[in-house]
Amino acid sequence: MIPIRDRNPSGVFPYITVGIICLNVIIFLYELSLGHQLESFLFQFGVVPAKITYYSEIPDSTVIGAYFPFLSYMFLHGGFLHLIGNMWYFWIFGDNIEDMLGRFKFIIFYLVCGIGSGVVHFYFNSQSGVPCVGASGAVAGILGAYMVTFPKARVLVIIPLFIIWQIIELPAIIVLGFWFLIQFFSGATAITSIEGGGGVAWWAHVGGFVLGIILIKVFPKSHHRYLHDG
Repeated sequence: MIPIRDRNPSGVFPYITVGIICLNVIIFLYELSLGHQLESFLFQFGVVPAKITYYSEIPDSTVIGAYFPFLSYMFLHGGFLHLIGNMWYFWIFGDNIEDMLGRFKFIIFYLVCGIGSGVVHFYFNSQSGVPCVGASGAVAGILGAYMVTFPKARVLVIIPLFIIWQIIELPAIIVLGFWFLIQFFSGATAITSIEGGGGVAWWAHVGGFVLGIILIKVFPKSHHRYLHDG
């Protein structure tokens, strides 16, 4: 199912959500300008688990070079669809979490979810030499937070049924719960597959989602309009 929008208006304009989306777009446009240098750029700023696992064996390795990508990777994307998919989910569900936490804490929440999801990816792929890039883990944290905070919020979704596309409204807990199950079972399948998941960071998605559920419970709420839709 593909979400179109939610029926859960926020109380303020989501400046941080829009700003993060714009930043991702700008960086992606910069990626497009790199040409043949793009591969080395992604290798430098994406999370490459093997660079950490074999840190002491790689010439000229630095602590910053090995660990800074846990921050930078979440602002890089591997293609238009990758970027659009992540930013579309973020646009739909990010505004309410920004409204609830307040702008500064929302930034911290987003970054912590992204870093944490990168760590989970490293744990499950410690031997991989393939750069992990994308905002998926950070956005997954937003989805997890939204699911437990607004489980009954109505989400308009498209459900492809062969050649017919059905548009219906479903509770957020079903839409986002279904999304999480896909990520989890895809990740579980990838562990036992020869291909190792086809390059999709399933466990980064799972880790970010679970981290978002946990963190939203402990982050202090800033906005007086916040009500738990339980």
